[in-house]
Amino acid sequence: MPQKLQTPPRSPPKTDGTIRSIVRTYGLVRRVMEPYFARFGVSNSQWAVLRALHRAEDEGITALWLTDLCDRLLVRPPSVTGVVDRLHRMGLLRRTRSAQDHRAKEVSLTPGGRERVRQILEHLPAQLESVLSPLNGEDRQELQRLLETLAQRLVTLAASAEGGEAIVTSEPAQLSMDSRVDLPGQAAESEPT
Repeated sequence: MPQKLQTPPRSPPKTDGTIRSIVRTYGLVRRVMEPYFARFGVSNSQWAVLRALHRAEDEGITALWLTDLCDRLLVRPPSVTGVVDRLHRMGLLRRTRSAQDHRAKEVSLTPGGRERVRQILEHLPAQLESVLSPLNGEDRQELQRLLETLAQRLVTLAASAEGGEAIVTSEPAQLSMDSRVDLPGQAAESEPT
C-alpha cells in the first residue's frame, strides 16, 4: 500500500526580523540622540525624567511621587532613583519626603530644570526632523499609528505578565528613551540608564 506523503507542519510567519528591526532602530535612535542631549549636559535617561516632570507641569501637576514618575516612564523605581539623584545633584530637580510616609519622595523641577528643558525643547524639532527626514508626513503618521498599536499590545502583555491590569490611556504609551525620544506633541520617554 502506498504511503501518504506527510506535509510538514506550517511554521508561523517569521516575526523575529520585525522585532530585530524595532530593537535595532531603537538603539540607533538612542545613539543619534545621545550627543544631542549631551550638548545640554544630560543623558537620554535624564531627559526622560525632565520631560516627564515638564509634561506633568503642563497638566497642572507641580510635583510627582517617584512611583508616579516611574509609571509615566514605564520603568520600576530602582531604575529611576539613580537618575533622579544625579538630576538633584545637578540642581535640575528637587526631592521632598512625604510628611505622612518618609519612604515616599516627591520630585519636581527647579527653575534651573525648567530652563534646561526650555533650552532642549527650543532645538529639539530640528534634531527630530533630521532623524525623521526620510519619511514624508503620511509615512510618519502610519509609523506612529503602527507603533501605538504595538505599544498598546505590549502594555496589555506586560500587565498580564505582572498579574495586573492594562493601563489604557488616550496618549501613546511612553517608552523610555530614557525617555523615549520626545516627538513634538507626543509623550516620549525612555528607560533611564
